[in-house]
Amino acid sequence: MEQNKAFDRLATAAENFIKQERWSRRWSNLLKIIIVLYILVSLGMLVNQVTPGEESSSGKHVGIVSLQGAIMPGSKTSADSINPLLRNAFSDPKTQAVIIKANSPGGSPVQAAMINDEITRLKNKYKKPVYVVVQDLCASGCYYIAVAGDKIFANKGSIIGSIGVRMDTFGFTGLMDKLGIENRSMHSGDHKTFIDPFSAKDKSGREFFQKNILDRTHEQFIETVKKGRGDRLKINKDTFTGLVWLGDDAVKNGLIDGLGDTGYVERNIIKNTNEKTYEGHKSLIEQMMGDISTETASKLSLYLSQLY
Repeated sequence: MEQNKAFDRLATAAENFIKQERWSRRWSNLLKIIIVLYILVSLGMLVNQVTPGEESSSGKHVGIVSLQGAIMPGSKTSADSINPLLRNAFSDPKTQAVIIKANSPGGSPVQAAMINDEITRLKNKYKKPVYVVVQDLCASGCYYIAVAGDKIFANKGSIIGSIGVRMDTFGFTGLMDKLGIENRSMHSGDHKTFIDPFSAKDKSGREFFQKNILDRTHEQFIETVKKGRGDRLKINKDTFTGLVWLGDDAVKNGLIDGLGDTGYVERNIIKNTNEKTYEGHKSLIEQMMGDISTETASKLSLYLSQLY
């Protein structure tokens, strides 16, 4: 009797195992099908992006170049990254005008100056207008670039300006004294450590840097803004102090030309809503992984938001 019960339990366990295996295989196959479908859909979307349709391949278009994020060397907003996109946009015989979508807090004055110079060169060479459309923010180095445009537009809530130069540093010497820490670094040159946070403040070195670097860079910035904006700029005591303004006030003081987004500029200024975006080359794998990671992050964010 006990032996029969044992066989029954064994048979039941075997049956459950087989059912579980079948169920696991079904889910595994379903997951594989979903992955294959997702890849096929992604490939279809990429083909549509890479291969222009009939509308974009005929007639003139508006060239779109994005300037998003801090302007730094070695980044997607460096001169080495942005200038080739600008050259592609301007040199395309079907480009009627160029729009730069700007959304940046600024960054390197050298990178900004190089991009400004290239915009000026290209619009003079190809005789095509260039418009800057600001999204959330166009400050400091971003505005340095923007003034190369023929006209600048922004939202009434956009932050514009910050015509100034800064370099951040700090000092730890007081804290070091309290903790009994001694700075034993070595240097050659009286002012080599004038910004060293672990050394005493070098007053004369800081004065030299302020006068010959920061102030001169500020003067170059001011000169570029005056040249780019011309008589449209209404200069007052605050214009070049590093302050910022919202879009509607920026119109009043001549920092920008009007309020409007990309669609407004295309419809009302350029009279052409056919766009072509110029962006850095991405391999097929990079584009696919970018789409997958974006979709995954979006789904994860939605899931986490439901937990709280």
